[in-house]
Amino acid sequence: MSEIRIDALLPAEMATRAEYIGVRKAEMPAVTMFMLSVLAGAFIALGAIFATTVSAGSMAITAADGTAAFSTGLPYGFVRLLTGMVFCLGLILVVVGGAELFTGNNLIVMAWASGKVTTTALLRNWAIVYFGNFVGSTATAALMFFTKQYTFGANAIGIAALKTAVAKCDLTFIQAIALGVLCNALVCLAVWMTFSARTTIDKIAVIIFPITAFVAAGFEHSIANMYFIPYALFIKGFDPDFITKVTDKVPGLEKLTWSAFFVNNLIPVTIGNIIGGAVLVAAIYWAIFLRNKK
Repeated sequence: MSEIRIDALLPAEMATRAEYIGVRKAEMPAVTMFMLSVLAGAFIALGAIFATTVSAGSMAITAADGTAAFSTGLPYGFVRLLTGMVFCLGLILVVVGGAELFTGNNLIVMAWASGKVTTTALLRNWAIVYFGNFVGSTATAALMFFTKQYTFGANAIGIAALKTAVAKCDLTFIQAIALGVLCNALVCLAVWMTFSARTTIDKIAVIIFPITAFVAAGFEHSIANMYFIPYALFIKGFDPDFITKVTDKVPGLEKLTWSAFFVNNLIPVTIGNIIGGAVLVAAIYWAIFLRNKK
């Protein structure tokens, strides 16, 4: 009889599994890869929707003059903790539901470093998955715009969405890279730990803390930002009446532009994500466990 194991895989076994999964991902047919990456973009966007709703952090009340007002008694850190926990929905859907996420696929570098995946196959995967993630995330942002969910809570969700996007577009280039490095180090550690899992519950459990940590700390995730910033840009560009109502509540709204999205955020954050995932996690674990493997 074959031995049945229910304990988690050890790190050396995880490295072998990561290598095997990397090969499978790189060899996937392009159409399948693209479809799964669109799903991943949408899944991460769903986590971002949940996070935006929670980060509004306000409870609608009625002022004495009958107008809407807001009150919140939660400290900043606690709101960030809640926001991070609910954002975990995105990666849980990707890992358990099955999808291709660019940031997690930085771990394919382990198979590439072992010579089991060519440079062309690695870059092909990254390019297709990145584009598919962009399509899924921005399409979800467009759909959310038409729901007008941003007007809920007497506009609290829309204000939170706009403030989030303005802050992301106001980063310096180096700052955005650094925040991207730390973010994807945590994301890839979460994915790395799922390689040890034997059950679905195991996978969910190891995802929660690293993802909650990166969101709570304010680190930058390129794929999540493909939802956060376009969503705010759609609101700003296509609902001028709403913007007129909330302009005084969103300082620096003029900084929210498509060029700022790409130049100040998406490009440097993507660079940082690659460094954090491919170098700080994939390359280091490959050097530890697979460098001398025959």
